[in-house]
Amino acid sequence: MSEEIKLFTREELKCRNSREDAILIIHNGVYDVTKFLDEHPGGEEVLLELAGRDASEPFEDVSHSSDARSLMKKYKIGELVEADRTPSKAHVATWDNDTRQEPGKCVLQ
Repeated sequence: MSEEIKLFTREELKCRNSREDAILIIHNGVYDVTKFLDEHPGGEEVLLELAGRDASEPFEDVSHSSDARSLMKKYKIGELVEADRTPSKAHVATWDNDTRQEPGKCVLQ
């Protein structure tokens, strides 16, 4: 039996931005980080500043570790409805061996 994924709209999440109810959107996933505020290595202020909004770009800008990404799973409570999703961008550079490239250059997918 598979567990059904709870879907949220951006509109209903935008007011969930307090210390008592802090939600982040990261790559179309919805995370309840309320219980993580005191544990966040960067401080609760960083999370509260982005609460209720899409934090995908700031999350990637910090270059979170694989451990941090794994820990996120514990706080995921759902996903955005299809209409509110943003196209995901690959964050991993891959080499394209079919074309000549300048040294040190890679193709982002």
